[in-house]
Amino acid sequence: MALQDSTELATLRERLQAREVELRAEVGALRAEEAGDTTRTPGGPVEDDGERGEEEARHAVRHAEQERDTQELRDIAAALERMDEGRYGECVDCGGDIPLARLQALPSAPRCAACQQEFEQR
Repeated sequence: MALQDSTELATLRERLQAREVELRAEVGALRAEEAGDTTRTPGGPVEDDGERGEEEARHAVRHAEQERDTQELRDIAAALERMDEGRYGECVDCGGDIPLARLQALPSAPRCAACQQEFEQR
């Protein structure tokens, strides 16, 4: 049974949409920073191996942040799609209800806690 309370559903939709806007801005900023990064080209500001190592570590962190944010955007899109289809609040694995407290904590949650735990162990 999907989430029925229209007020709560609207609140969760607003939270998802607000987070989506934040993430798009973050991903855009990371991409712009990466596009303007001159340290990865020969003759750029990086002068020695230590600086090069630091820059590579920063680049790896930025890349991981971008991947995490992109995955969260996919999760949000899937949650909004489930809302539109009337399946929001139903576990995608077992079909059972996802408790409201879980959805309030993680509005994009596709699974109940038990199925999520099993999914993570696979």
